[in-house]
Amino acid sequence: MPQQAGYSPSFKRPAEVLRMRRRRSGLGGSSRPTESSGLNGSSTACPRPFSPGPLSFQRNPPTRRGAKRRNPFANLGSPRSPKKNRVAEADGARDEESSLRDCLQLLDSNEGSLEQGPGPQDLHEGSLEQGPGPQDLHEGSLEQGPGPQDLHEGPLEQGPGPQDLHDWSLEADHQDPGPQENIHGTNPGCDAASSRSEYPADWSLKTRLLFTSPHSLSWAEQPRAQEEALGLHQHCRARFSPLPRSLSDPRSCSELRAAFQQALVYWQHPSLPWLSMFPRINAEKSFGGQNRPWAQDGAVQQSLRREWSLSLSSLYSLLKSRLCPYFYLCSYQFTVLFRAAGLGGSSSITALISPTTRGLREAMKAEGIEFSVPLVEERSKRRREREEQEDRLQEGADLQSSDGEDEDGSFDWLKEMGVQDKIKTPEGLLMQLQKENRAVSLDHKPESVALVDGHHTFTLINFLINSKSLVAAAGSQAGLPPTLLSPVAFRGASMHLLKSRCVNVKSQVEFSYQNISSLEITGPVLPSSLHTITKLLQRSQKGEFWSVLSTHRPTAVLNTAGTQLQGGPAPRPEDLSSCGLHPDSVQQLLQPSSLGKTALTHIKMSQNRYSWKN
Repeated sequence: MPQQAGYSPSFKRPAEVLRMRRRRSGLGGSSRPTESSGLNGSSTACPRPFSPGPLSFQRNPPTRRGAKRRNPFANLGSPRSPKKNRVAEADGARDEESSLRDCLQLLDSNEGSLEQGPGPQDLHEGSLEQGPGPQDLHEGSLEQGPGPQDLHEGPLEQGPGPQDLHDWSLEADHQDPGPQENIHGTNPGCDAASSRSEYPADWSLKTRLLFTSPHSLSWAEQPRAQEEALGLHQHCRARFSPLPRSLSDPRSCSELRAAFQQALVYWQHPSLPWLSMFPRINAEKSFGGQNRPWAQDGAVQQSLRREWSLSLSSLYSLLKSRLCPYFYLCSYQFTVLFRAAGLGGSSSITALISPTTRGLREAMKAEGIEFSVPLVEERSKRRREREEQEDRLQEGADLQSSDGEDEDGSFDWLKEMGVQDKIKTPEGLLMQLQKENRAVSLDHKPESVALVDGHHTFTLINFLINSKSLVAAAGSQAGLPPTLLSPVAFRGASMHLLKSRCVNVKSQVEFSYQNISSLEITGPVLPSSLHTITKLLQRSQKGEFWSVLSTHRPTAVLNTAGTQLQGGPAPRPEDLSSCGLHPDSVQQLLQPSSLGKTALTHIKMSQNRYSWKN
């Protein structure tokens, strides 16, 4: 017996067959026209013989073409015993075979109606042509909207990835050198060409340091009396005891705590306990309202000035003997940095003054002090080179235009008479006015930094001692001589320690909070103190810390002249072995500074490698 196209005997639906048999027995002879009319009619719902309910793909769309339909009776259990279940299954199979034979007879009898209308397979194919099948629906959804991969790729194209976010923070920090980062937050982005084992020398004075580290910094606070005494003793004797190789517990290491106290020491003159003698520029508020017994007493002012002159002479003698590496003179108008021969890449003693005014520069010239203005000279050199290049390109045009100028604006006839030097021409007056304007416009700006070197530094010392304008004649700082700061002892100086304070806070790192330890140091932080403290933190914090540095702004430009100094080769490091600094600090300060007229604002150490931002 031939089988109907699109029908498989193995596809058994016993419940449907029994339902059709009951329908035929109830309707009698009128069942065939009803069946045929149902087959011949067109249905938008895709009717199928032997298929109760909606199509399977309309309920649960398959994920791929040709997926096997789920048997709705597969999970029906039976409470009978396994043996009875096997007998029932055999009986059910026989019933199914007899039901299938009846179905085939029914199909033979309806052959005519099947020829007039589509068969089961035709109906199924037609429905697929009229509407999308399971796979078509799935593909259509992929075409109309993004798939999982498209959704994943979309955000990556619109926004930066994790690496892009990291690179962006570095570029933003480089554009804005201000302290925009949260001091208790994550690592500030630090700009450098590459991480190095040492950061460049910074000759500016710092007013505040903030170190943060994932490891505890509590070892740096509250030293024992014996540790503090040992640190002061080592500083006065210029001794540096080696630290243990392993620092598993920095808090129990007495050598580390004593070395930290040694790094906090600096020397100052004059010293008035009720007054903060640094900074002096724009510090009228800190001096206002304080007790100043010398303000109206001329004898007290003369005594202060005399002692100050002796201290300054003592410092210069130590500097000349290379027993003092450097010192600062901080007045209410400017700051002077004196450096020993060899430091900053120079073979002679140097002095940097910033900021300067036209009056100060004219007074120095009157005293016979030769100096240079490195930033102005460098800018003028670049301008001359650019003008010379432009003149070479336009040399032909200049020669042609010079023929017509002889008749109009030339003053060659004055040269023939020999009176050109006695008559001021408009061009000469204009050039003189422009020169004076440029000189005045430099006042109180970083570009006005002046460099004095060699034996002229001794003349500068005498000029500062005898200058009456060095001490303010009015205001809150009237009668008070400038502040002298040095890393070593000198005549009339008093010992001071930088203030340190440790704080433990919780900071948000990515999606969690971590314990972050911070160390704050305030006071006039000298370059050698900064270097020594970072070296100690490298050992104690296992090479992981970052810091924010607050610079006294008028001293940032003191890094300028490192590459401008001209002289012989720098002296050997052992020539400064008695200056009172750690050999590592001396080695760093011997190199010319590469910071230009800027100063360090951030220092980061990761895996014992430095990176920084200026």
